[in-house]
Amino acid sequence: MSKKNIAIGIKIEAILYLKGKPLSLSEIAEYAGCDRPTVEESIIELMDNYARRDSALEVVETENGYSLQLRSDFHDLVQTLIPVELAVGPLRTLAAIALHNPILQSDLINLRGSGVYQHVPKLVELGFVRKRRDSDSRSYSLQVTPKFHQYFQIDQLPQVFPRDEKEQQLELKLNIQRESVHSVEVTEKME
Repeated sequence: MSKKNIAIGIKIEAILYLKGKPLSLSEIAEYAGCDRPTVEESIIELMDNYARRDSALEVVETENGYSLQLRSDFHDLVQTLIPVELAVGPLRTLAAIALHNPILQSDLINLRGSGVYQHVPKLVELGFVRKRRDSDSRSYSLQVTPKFHQYFQIDQLPQVFPRDEKEQQLELKLNIQRESVHSVEVTEKME
């Protein structure tokens, strides 16, 4: 292996460490400033190096790409050393943010209630959620961070509904509720 490939391997190791989430070969190539075949060769060597070392870290391939992560043997150590004390309410709020990722804070309040105002700052402080002012509204956009993915060992979250479909589901639910209320009113008038 040439000195150039060694330098690229070290650069790729740094990229995987800093991003903290799985990256595709194309993304790694873009960040490293090299071609895809060089990345493939360097990743294989990096994986091999970590496999031969007595290390707490490993480079793994997931369905979403490659990542540098703690070996599964050490996951219980994370829970011991970095315990996250989340009550049920904030944990449910975090789950809602993760499933709808990203979600407007106003939509989250409609979904979870006003307790969100206390939960979100705690989740941001813990580093699980990123909060940014949404340019299209007065609300904030909330999304989970790479730390969330690392801590909960989740590569990719399922999409509950695309935004348009979510709105259709909400509208459908409201229409069903209206019809139900109307049906009760008609029945009461008939009696």
